[in-house]
Amino acid sequence: MEGFNKIDLQTPPQSSDPIVVDNRPKAKTRKALPKKSLIVLGVLGIAILFFGLILLSPIQKAYSDAKATFTQVKITVDALKKQNIDLASTELDKTKVSLTATQKSLDAMGYLKFIPIAGMYYGDAQHLTKAGFYGLSAARVLIDSIAPYADLLGLKGQGSFVGGTASQRIETAVRTMGKITPHIDDIAKHVEGARREIDAVNSNHYFFSSKIKTQLSQVQQLVDEGVTFVTDARPLIKILPSLLGDPKEKKYLVLFQNDKELRPTGGFITAYAIFRIDKGIIHVDRSDDIYTLDNGIFGKPKAPAPILKYLPNVTTLHLRDSNLSPDFIASMDTFNALYKNATGYVPVDGIIALDTNVLVSTIKILDDEVYAGGVRFTSKTDPRCDCPQVIYELERLVSTPKSVDLKVTTLAAVQAQRKDLIGTLLYAIMDKALKSSPKLYWGPLFQDMLTQVEQKHIMFYIYNKDAQSGVESLNAAGRIMPFEGDYLHINQANFGGAKSNLFVQEAVIQNYELGSDGIITKKITVNYKNPHAPSDCNLERGNLCINAVLRDWIRVYAPKGSKLVDSKGSEVKMTSYDELGKTVFEGFLTVRPKGAATFSVSYTLPFKVEKGSIPLLIQKQPGTGGNEYTLQVRGTKIDSFPLLTDKELKIKL
Repeated sequence: MEGFNKIDLQTPPQSSDPIVVDNRPKAKTRKALPKKSLIVLGVLGIAILFFGLILLSPIQKAYSDAKATFTQVKITVDALKKQNIDLASTELDKTKVSLTATQKSLDAMGYLKFIPIAGMYYGDAQHLTKAGFYGLSAARVLIDSIAPYADLLGLKGQGSFVGGTASQRIETAVRTMGKITPHIDDIAKHVEGARREIDAVNSNHYFFSSKIKTQLSQVQQLVDEGVTFVTDARPLIKILPSLLGDPKEKKYLVLFQNDKELRPTGGFITAYAIFRIDKGIIHVDRSDDIYTLDNGIFGKPKAPAPILKYLPNVTTLHLRDSNLSPDFIASMDTFNALYKNATGYVPVDGIIALDTNVLVSTIKILDDEVYAGGVRFTSKTDPRCDCPQVIYELERLVSTPKSVDLKVTTLAAVQAQRKDLIGTLLYAIMDKALKSSPKLYWGPLFQDMLTQVEQKHIMFYIYNKDAQSGVESLNAAGRIMPFEGDYLHINQANFGGAKSNLFVQEAVIQNYELGSDGIITKKITVNYKNPHAPSDCNLERGNLCINAVLRDWIRVYAPKGSKLVDSKGSEVKMTSYDELGKTVFEGFLTVRPKGAATFSVSYTLPFKVEKGSIPLLIQKQPGTGGNEYTLQVRGTKIDSFPLLTDKELKIKL
């Protein structure tokens, strides 16, 4: 090349050439890779690319399909939440198509099961997918079973009972229910399959993600609870037509408990009614106040110790005071022992108890207005008590002395006042609901009834053993439940006669202290406050005594074996004993209008901490609602909530 001399790298320099010595440090040079190494690396690179395409492509496809399925599941759940049966059915079919696509994508990666570690997660994915198919099958049977009753339940969808009067539709539905209830066996089979697949997944495999591990554990728990629920409720569902009066009518004793005068099972038993159900149609055969029924019982037994001790001038046990046990069934057994001796006794197939919350909530749904016995009832706030008007009117009409009956505004109200006001009101509520379009009221009323049952404002004692077993599986029988771990149930009774629970506010604090020896000391503090002025309780002047001194019999139910350490606020000496499988700490205090009080009890639990945490079950007293509960560990708040239902938690110590 012109301008450059050719350099011959192979020819050594001639001896005549001058030797130049370069003393500069030489730069390090990298050794060239051998050709074999380059070939191996190339082959590996191609292999990685090849297997990457084989592995990643199916994985990405499966991940994409799984995301689409999850999105579709949420759409289906949303349709169910909206109570739209037709839409839920359509979306359920779409979910099955999407899940099938996910299953195919997983099947395309079957080779992963032969790869260590990867095979473990692949197996989990297969189990979860199979569980999904079982769940879809259970949902399909359920939707197909209730679809014919959509109009009766007030659900969105075209039901099968759209013709005729409301009573005729209900009767037809109840008569056909026997053809539907056997499907509960199919649902049980599918949910059991889902549990089998879910339980095959070990959440500990996902130690690298606490979120995934927690979610899997929660899903497994929910599925297990679902299987238990379906299994336990199956006998109840199968005999549901019989309970609704098909083919033979049934009779139920309905007790009205006034939660404004709180008693252990929800309230003072004020009135009763005999409901007869014939093929789903409810008839009120009789209703009266509880005193009329009580007056027909002779030779009553001596009052138990709590009545003699805390309820002034009462020496015998009356029906109205028989609900002393916090366990509804135990109290009703005591009630029945007296009821069978009453001159007004009517054989029944069970007892249903409800309180004022049911009336207020139901009237609110029914356009906030119901007329009964010539009296208008609403759920709007009445300034005379700062409470729902229906509550004040019931107290006024039932509690006002007979000597001032003429002050009631109408003759019809006078006639309704004493004998059957509660029954008349309940009948008026049912009559208004039944005469309406199902889509107007029935759906909200049905959903509200489920809420009232969950919150223990409605409780059932059915004498059929299978039915009662199902009722108890729904936690609809007001039972004191067995529990492995910490337990709390605060039960109170107003022995003052006034309706002061309408005004008294309560807040409960639970604090845990853990000793160096592992012993757990727990302190329960109940703060009471009555911010309202007292009523003028001069009955001779015809006044309504609703806010007076609260005479509060309080019992704290704790795990059996708990030991009392200290207590404050009780006006009598605290006692402790075992009852209903629990240890009970009992006291008594008073709360005055415009006043406040504090009650506290400290005790040690009969066990020590395992794995750093303990399970806790708090059972709500029937008739109460919204008492604020605060949880503390070593004085530090960890949670707070209004106690509306029984609540299960895990306390980290």
